[in-house]
Amino acid sequence: MRALPSPRRVQGTYYVLVLGNTLAASFIWGINTLFLLDAGLTNFEAFAANAFYTVGVLVFEIPTGVVADTLGRRASYLLGSLTLAVTTTLYWLMWLWEAPFWGWALVSVLLGLGFTFFTGAVDAWLVDALKASGYTGSLETVFGRSMIVSGGAMLVGSVLGGVIAQLTDLGVPFLIRAGVLVAMVVVAGLLMRDVGFTPDRSQGPIAATRTVLRSSITHGLGNPPVRWLMLASPFTAGVGFYAFYALQPYLLELWGDPEAYSIAGLAAAVLSGSAMLGGLLAPRVRRLFRKRTSTILLATVAGVVVLIGLGLQPSFWVAIVLVAVWGVMSSIDDPVHRAYLNDMIPSKQRATVLSFDSLLGSGGSVIAQPILGRSADLGGYGFSLLLSGAISAAAIPFVLLSRAQRHPADAASATDEGLAGDPTTSV
Repeated sequence: MRALPSPRRVQGTYYVLVLGNTLAASFIWGINTLFLLDAGLTNFEAFAANAFYTVGVLVFEIPTGVVADTLGRRASYLLGSLTLAVTTTLYWLMWLWEAPFWGWALVSVLLGLGFTFFTGAVDAWLVDALKASGYTGSLETVFGRSMIVSGGAMLVGSVLGGVIAQLTDLGVPFLIRAGVLVAMVVVAGLLMRDVGFTPDRSQGPIAATRTVLRSSITHGLGNPPVRWLMLASPFTAGVGFYAFYALQPYLLELWGDPEAYSIAGLAAAVLSGSAMLGGLLAPRVRRLFRKRTSTILLATVAGVVVLIGLGLQPSFWVAIVLVAVWGVMSSIDDPVHRAYLNDMIPSKQRATVLSFDSLLGSGGSVIAQPILGRSADLGGYGFSLLLSGAISAAAIPFVLLSRAQRHPADAASATDEGLAGDPTTSV
């Protein structure tokens, strides 16, 4: 029988997975919108292609969550890496061929499939493995460190992606991304094992989907504090996805040079540096408030203010400062949000409920991105960012409703975060 890994080993493996995932993704984050526009798409078509990505997430989120809960988190991660490597290569080929919009829509759906294998599975693997290894520390600390790791990877990847695109062409970063994803298949195959969780393979795929879906609804939408937090996601996730990619051409517009691809990469680089700082600050900021939802509310309100500020068409350098503030507050929110959510979900349904939360965010993104992309065509990026701020403000009442449920996880300290037992026992 294989010995259980130490908490340090579990965290180390998790950080390696986060590093590889983020590095692969970030090579194209700074230039993705420019890449789509260079392929001949309009603003509406470019953001509609992104919306089809989220359609893929919506369609496949629950089935791939079931894969993680029935075949195992490791199997889900490996399938995700392989799928993303193939679809990223297809993106590059369509750019070469100047493919019609329907081609971008189809491959974007398949990209969504690839990412859904990750959502829920990696965090579920971490929390279950930490519990099995005897970890009793703060989840915010672990998730905060992961933000530092992902921020560093994003900094390197986004800057290199922009510079490489300027020195070569917009397609090369996509090829690099595919190569890193193939390498991560090998790394995860060697390091990742399902610990503290035994996949349930007693049912067929359709029956398992029904069973896990029912359980995820019971422990997700059926659990009031989880439900309200999840219902905030459509207003924040969709807007955040749009704003991140809209910043690329918007900063070039403020800079005054539409071909300064390294400047486009600067937006992702600033956000990555902010993510590192936010991840470092998250446990400290959490200790300033009695409840986790106080931190989540602070970050949500700050995001609204920043988006409205960006929409007022500031100077380039003021915009950079606002982007940095947005990145810091988002990265403070992320570890606290994830710790709060994980503490309210039982292990057996953890991956699927986390995937369901991602699904709701993707649903908002499917609706928001084409609307906001069209608003950019009609009124400019500044107007679309003002509209983004107004939409994201709708998340605030849902966070307040989650807070009003007074779940013990909202006030959990660094030493009683629920890893020692089933989080449902404290309801």
